[in-house]
Amino acid sequence: MSSSPSASEPIVSVHDLGKCHRIYDRPQDRLKQALLRGRRKYYREFWALRGISFDVHRGESLGIVGRNGSGKSTLLQLIAGTMAPTEGEVEVHGRVAAMLELGTGFNPEFTGRENVFLQGAMLGIGRREMEARFDTIAAFADIGAFIDQPVKTYSSGMTARLAFAVAFAVEPDVLIVDELLAVGDLAFQARCLSRLRQLRDRGLTMLFVSHSPDAIRSICGKGLFLIDGTARFFGDAERATDLYLAYVREQANRDALAAEGMAAAPDASAPSAALRYGTGHVRVQAVQILNGDGEPCRAFEYNDTVVVEVTVRSHIDVSDLSLSFLVRDMTGVDLMGTTTFDERVPLPPLGKDGILTVRFSFTNTLRPRNFGVSVAVNRVSRRDYTDSLLFDQIDGGAAFTVLAHPERPVHYKFHQPVVIRYERVSGGIRADVVEVQQAAGRRRPSA
Repeated sequence: MSSSPSASEPIVSVHDLGKCHRIYDRPQDRLKQALLRGRRKYYREFWALRGISFDVHRGESLGIVGRNGSGKSTLLQLIAGTMAPTEGEVEVHGRVAAMLELGTGFNPEFTGRENVFLQGAMLGIGRREMEARFDTIAAFADIGAFIDQPVKTYSSGMTARLAFAVAFAVEPDVLIVDELLAVGDLAFQARCLSRLRQLRDRGLTMLFVSHSPDAIRSICGKGLFLIDGTARFFGDAERATDLYLAYVREQANRDALAAEGMAAAPDASAPSAALRYGTGHVRVQAVQILNGDGEPCRAFEYNDTVVVEVTVRSHIDVSDLSLSFLVRDMTGVDLMGTTTFDERVPLPPLGKDGILTVRFSFTNTLRPRNFGVSVAVNRVSRRDYTDSLLFDQIDGGAAFTVLAHPERPVHYKFHQPVVIRYERVSGGIRADVVEVQQAAGRRRPSA
């Protein structure tokens, strides 16, 4: 660790980083290797990570995605300094708080209170300063009297609460988090995400591993996608998560095709899109955004009808088709959508070269913004989706804009129409009861 960098310098710099493990087939081979001191190799080399380079600047958040065994946790340990690299360099400026495993740095025999001060000492924070922060830590952890009980008596959720509370309170320059947001109840997770955003806005740099694409898109601006210890992509977080999901789905599709003995699909022309994946046996030919009159449209106001029209063409005889659409905002957060299968709308079977067009209509209640539309066609018949096979999915296949309406502001991601009811009592007598249905702004008095 070194002193703080200038504004133009990265706070975390990784250059050609690699970690190699020695794999021994038998326990005695490890002893032979030690005795012969390298004159003969009794092991196989396994590179958990190799050739990784990137920079992260102050205030940026990097989300790291990849399948199990791709090297995510190894990378975080190398950056945190808990593991030495085989090759390459890591340079980190400032105070680092790392939550790599549940309860890392906690002494299970110590109480929660004692561990708070222990963590402070490990980060170079004096006892007096930690005492000033203790009430804030205890309030955020919200574990009650357990704060004075040994950590070994804690549940995993309680341990996570205390770990996050300490990390947030010491206000590190760099926060490293490995999957711990999956621990704890939903209310605590939401509180953590809110606090992470606050710290990020104040200049916190964060490295975050998660299997949740929505969490990565919501928190992180940059993304790193790892495959088998190598970097497949480094850049925009939404692009990184899209590539990761495409990779996972492509592998699942290959396994499904092999299990069913299906041949690969022929190539077919397709509309341009930011990203597409699937087996290709049924392909999306066109995606259009229409208004309520069925005319092409790209801008909508509140309460307008939005129509997503999807046309697909089949290269095989197929049944049990399901078409779907998804609306995503420009920050990468999935907002709404559905499938014909979920809505229990059975689609007709298609023969080879058969064409099918489906229209999804919904009332616009979205906040004024730009939105992207993703569409997909699957084969699925079981309600648990265990037989689902993705033929084609296009992310960013179409887009539209929602315009501001001066008489109907939408302050959040979207507006869910509600019914408001009030009654007025005057002189001990109920004067009137009014119910307002916000969806259409209708007001109906009741007796």
